[in-house]
Amino acid sequence: MNISYIIGLVLAIAVLILGMAGGFPPYTWSQLGNFIDGASVMITIGCSIAIVLASFPLKTFLSIPKHFAVMLKNVKQKPEYIIDQLVDLAQIARKDGLLALEEKANEQEDPFFKQAIMLIVDANDPDRVRATLENDIECMSDRHSAAAAMYDKASAVSPAFGMVGTLIGLINMLKTMDPTEGSSNIGAQMSVALITTLYGCILAHMVFGPVANNLRIRDSEEVLNKMIIVEGITCIQAGENPKLLREKLLTFVAQKQREKLADGSGKGGGE
Repeated sequence: MNISYIIGLVLAIAVLILGMAGGFPPYTWSQLGNFIDGASVMITIGCSIAIVLASFPLKTFLSIPKHFAVMLKNVKQKPEYIIDQLVDLAQIARKDGLLALEEKANEQEDPFFKQAIMLIVDANDPDRVRATLENDIECMSDRHSAAAAMYDKASAVSPAFGMVGTLIGLINMLKTMDPTEGSSNIGAQMSVALITTLYGCILAHMVFGPVANNLRIRDSEEVLNKMIIVEGITCIQAGENPKLLREKLLTFVAQKQREKLADGSGKGGGE
């Protein structure tokens, strides 16, 4: 579970509500009603969603639940676990040959890892193996970038429609202003006009922006794992020594983790 996202979002909402209620005790909870306006919700949220829908394929838009599921879950396999698997495969390949890896490939839950193993089991050209796997990674990353771009678009248009809502409110205020009443009701009307700007900023910076950032982080994590697989598989095909393979693959992880993993202590699963 992506705990940091949940904690950050809950904390931001809590601080926002406390700020609306006065900032410090004693809180004036009745003030929260000042920040609720149906027309502002319709303009800001409704128009933002409509423009995002108009800007991207329906398939991408309908994948929103999947995006949140990916964002909230941790990566399935950590790099150190993948490195251990590759070293084990290298040992089997040196002992029994590449054909012995077919059984291990069938045990793999990750389709990409399975495909990579089968490519070398089938005695494909090394350059073709690397090109095929790297093309797979590039296409995957493009799909992920398209998903993140949708939230970037939403983050960009929501403040804009917040401003549109403010302009609508100001226009209505000026059109209905009674010259005989002077400026007695301008304050109340102006506050309603500004609510849409508030909604736009909240949507952009508390909802859409964090989702786009988290999706890009997930993409970089998945790309890293797959690049480790590509490097490991091509080294196994070349008959590289398992110990040297481990040392080479450890360059993909942070320096602090390398000493811990150098002796194979990273084994134990993908949790």
